[in-house]
Amino acid sequence: MSTSPNKNPQTSAADQYTKPPTDDPFAHEQEGFHKGLGARQLQMIAIGSAIGTGLFLGTGSRLQDAGPMLAVIYAVIGFFGYLILRALGELILHRPSSGSFVSYTREFYGEKAAFVSGWLYWLNWAMTAVADATAIAIYISWFGRYNQFFADIPQWLSAFIVVVITVALNLISVKLFGELEFWFALIKILALLSFMAVGIWYLVFGEPINGVTPGLSLIAANDGFFPNGILPALIVVQGVVFAYAGIELVGTTSGETKNVEKVIPRAINTVIWRIAIFYVGSVVLLCLLMPYTAYKDAESPFVTFFDAIGIDGTAPIMQLVVITAAASSLNAGLYSTGRILHSMGVAGSAPKFTTKVSRSGVPVAGILLTGVIGLFGVVLNFFVPEQAFEVVLNIASVGTMASWAAIAMSHQKYLKLVGEGKYKRPNYRAPGGRFSDWAVMVFLAIVIVLMALDYPVGTYTLASLLVVIPLLIIGWYTVRDRVNEIARVREGYTGSVPVIAARPVVKKLVSEPRTHIALDEFADDEDHGTAHKGHHDKP
Repeated sequence: MSTSPNKNPQTSAADQYTKPPTDDPFAHEQEGFHKGLGARQLQMIAIGSAIGTGLFLGTGSRLQDAGPMLAVIYAVIGFFGYLILRALGELILHRPSSGSFVSYTREFYGEKAAFVSGWLYWLNWAMTAVADATAIAIYISWFGRYNQFFADIPQWLSAFIVVVITVALNLISVKLFGELEFWFALIKILALLSFMAVGIWYLVFGEPINGVTPGLSLIAANDGFFPNGILPALIVVQGVVFAYAGIELVGTTSGETKNVEKVIPRAINTVIWRIAIFYVGSVVLLCLLMPYTAYKDAESPFVTFFDAIGIDGTAPIMQLVVITAAASSLNAGLYSTGRILHSMGVAGSAPKFTTKVSRSGVPVAGILLTGVIGLFGVVLNFFVPEQAFEVVLNIASVGTMASWAAIAMSHQKYLKLVGEGKYKRPNYRAPGGRFSDWAVMVFLAIVIVLMALDYPVGTYTLASLLVVIPLLIIGWYTVRDRVNEIARVREGYTGSVPVIAARPVVKKLVSEPRTHIALDEFADDEDHGTAHKGHHDKP
């Protein structure tokens, strides 16, 4: 059996495979991936990853329920989203990984926690894929007012075509993904800036819209900040959480990004301005320009605005932009779940076929698996096209909150170990330390309570956990033996809470030799029932 060499070969320009240092016990998670993302692409991914379906479509129904208070809710959740992203940024500088927070959960809490967080995150993006496909189908049917051809296309057929095309594009290369996301993000940002420019013009000059003069008086004339009461306004929180889903994508891209130490902090630092301008700013303008009752749950509020001002061509153009935003979110979800499933597959927590990586560095099997679930959305759109979006949005929100909790808990455990002298913090650090992490956990607990009060969709969504949790338990016991064996090959290392007894890894990395065994060879030997003996490299 061959062993990995105890050296770090120089990576040529022609062979841009990720080669983490051999003292990284998780180096195998990155094998086969290409560093195909540059600073230009990552900056736009960081800015545009969360500007998707939740903002462009979900805001319409949220405004109906919460009224102008929605802007404040966006600001509050945006603040916690920023804290989460800063915590993730520090973990990335500690150890870049395409496994993102799932890999960090494995490092600090062990394989069982990584199994749960990984599959919940996959559920999040799988449901988001369904939501995005559903949203695009709704957007396409909107053009039926101009052409009967679009009106005659069934919603399920549009969703099917969108899923197939997006999966196909994702299978080509990470470089193509980066380029697609760059242009998708640019289109979204330019569209929102255009909306804000036009909206501010109407606001400053008091130009009436449908006979109503925009401004603060509009809010007072329509029952104030809580037109439907305080509880209905607070209950929309889970929908707003979904709107922020995707901000953690910068963590998944870190394993395939060049010059991580400079690019990641720069990208994350733009988030606070993105939240303030594109989320809070856009919603504030929507509230000041038109009564909250003017917005609809099946139409983007931005399209509603441009349709109302009556400038020819602006509403269809904005609708095309909205389709681009949903396609971008779907594209990002497929990218992220492919990498997460690969990380889990290498650790034994996901089926072995999810570890397959193409020559162009794409985890093909993981992407296809998520694409298959996306086709479930086609079925949902066939039977309940009216409720499809809200149903999957709530399920996806649960997955988003689980991933945020995994990031916060991993970061606080990392800081605890720093305090014990086992790690050294990078220069780029999350503000607030462990206090911020626990504040995030309290916030997430409050959101879950509010979701339970959102009858019937929110209540039923949490009730669905009665099915999900037993499935996770059964799944863990199904893969546990394989996960433990792979952990043993890794010298028993799974972090500060190992699956099996192991010596402290911090001391081991400093003063003891390491064992390197190729996991693919281990898997082959396992099939033949052979024993494994580690080869000790010289320190």
